[in-house]
Amino acid sequence: MKIVVIGGTGLIGANIVDRLSRNGHELVVASPSKGVNTVTGEGLASALAGAQVVVDVANSPSFAPAEVREFFQASTRNVLAAAAAAGVEHHVVLSIVGVDRLPDNGYFRAKLAQEELVRASRLPYTILRATQFFEFIGGIVDAGEADRGIHLSPALIQPVAADDVSAVLADLAVGAPLNGIVEVGGPDRFPLDELGRKLLAARGDPRQVRADVHARYFGSELDDRSLVTGAGALTAPTRFFNWLSRGSMIARQATPS
Repeated sequence: MKIVVIGGTGLIGANIVDRLSRNGHELVVASPSKGVNTVTGEGLASALAGAQVVVDVANSPSFAPAEVREFFQASTRNVLAAAAAAGVEHHVVLSIVGVDRLPDNGYFRAKLAQEELVRASRLPYTILRATQFFEFIGGIVDAGEADRGIHLSPALIQPVAADDVSAVLADLAVGAPLNGIVEVGGPDRFPLDELGRKLLAARGDPRQVRADVHARYFGSELDDRSLVTGAGALTAPTRFFNWLSRGSMIARQATPS
C-alpha cells in the first residue's frame, strides 16, 4: 500500500516509516522539511495522490493553548480535505489517553478538538489514544520544579515506550478502519511522584521530589483515572525499568573510555 505519514520525521513518525518500509509498503514522509505543510496545505495534494492510508502523528511547534488549538484544527481540516479528494481509505490519528478528562490542559483540549474533526468526517478512521511516553517523563518532572523542589501528584500514571506505540500504529495502519478509539498503555502503573524519583535516581539527579495532591499537570489536577487506560485497552510490553536500563547502557557505550 501507499501510506503517507504526517509528521514522518518525528519520534513516532520516523519509527512507523521504518517499520512499514521494511514490510514492503510505499511510504511518503510528509513534513515541512519534506515540502509538505499541513497548516497551509502546501504539498498535501501531491503527497496524498494514490495513497490508501494516512497516518497523522504531527505535533504542534508551540504548546501555547491558542496556538496549539489553531495548529491541530488547521492541520486536521487540510489533511481531511486532501485525503477525501485523494480517495484515502483509512485515516489513522495518534491522540492521548485522558484527553477527554483534563479540560484545564490546553494541549489536551486541542487534541480532543482534533478527534472531533476526524470523527465528524466521512473518512474511515482509527484513533489511537496512548498514555504518556517514557521519553517525556523527564519533561514532566522538570515542569513540576518549584522553589522548594519538584512537586508531582501521587496520582497514577501508566507510561509507555514510544517504540511500542509506533508498533501499534504501524499495525493499525495496515488493518481495517475501526471507526472508533482504541487505547494503549504500558504494563505498569506508578504514582507520578514515585516515577519521577525512579527517573532521577537512574540519572544520578539529586533533586528531591515531593508528593503534592494539588500539584498541577500542565494546568490540571490529577486523580487515579486521569492518565491510565480503561477497559479493553492494549497493553504494551516494555517495562519502565527495562527502558531505563537500556537507555543507561546506550549512554555508557557512547561515553569515550
